[in-house]
Amino acid sequence: MGRKSFALPYIIWMVGFTVIPLAMIVFYGLTDRTGAFTLSNVAQIMTAEHAQALWLSVGLSVVSTLICLLLAYPLAMILKGISHSQNSLVVFIFILPMWMNSLLRTMAWQTILSNQGVLNAVLGFFGLPAVRIINTAGAIVFGMVYDFLPFMVLPIYNVLIKIGQDKVDAARDLGANGMQTFFRVIFPMSMPGVVSGITMVFVPSMTTFVISNLLGGGKVLLIGNVIEQAFTSGSNWRLGSGLSLVLMVFIFISMAVLAKYDPEGSNVI
Repeated sequence: MGRKSFALPYIIWMVGFTVIPLAMIVFYGLTDRTGAFTLSNVAQIMTAEHAQALWLSVGLSVVSTLICLLLAYPLAMILKGISHSQNSLVVFIFILPMWMNSLLRTMAWQTILSNQGVLNAVLGFFGLPAVRIINTAGAIVFGMVYDFLPFMVLPIYNVLIKIGQDKVDAARDLGANGMQTFFRVIFPMSMPGVVSGITMVFVPSMTTFVISNLLGGGKVLLIGNVIEQAFTSGSNWRLGSGLSLVLMVFIFISMAVLAKYDPEGSNVI
């Protein structure tokens, strides 16, 4: 009974801040103003504007996830190859920006990337042409990669450090070169971390609206922005809830893939 009592605060927290909000989303998403069951709120995703926002969100999320993977895997390999004292410092420096609120970090990049911002000032100092990246899809992808890259690096690094050097040496002894060792030994064994990282980047990229608001300037409408506007500006909770249920399908699919490749959740941060 003593041990069970320690779980009570956690249960209260989960019920109050997870179960009840999700139940409200399901209720509003699947009912009309009279409280009768309907799928019309969910079906709103099929309208031209909402479908375009959804697939644009999917596309930008896929691009951001791939860029994060291409950047994170070599970095994780480098961290694995250096000494423990050095990689601890590098990992600390890498995750240090995460201690600051993501909203503040995104606002800082808004200032840096603006047409009269720091980036163009530096380019102008060296006589280079200015870039117009703010309020574009490229700026949103940049913000996603910056914000979510640590969530790709850490799961992959967590898996790589568990791969013993004896397995690499065994592959070399059997005649495998560096590329063969990587693609047939290291990369397959690191797949749980890769899948975990992909999930942890793709899901928040799909649902974000702050990054697109600040770096897209409201000119690039993602599904997260549509849902946020439905709840705040339009006060249409049923529409926002219905579209949120569609996003939950993508989240459940991502979690199912993660559970398949990492059933014990050993690589989740």
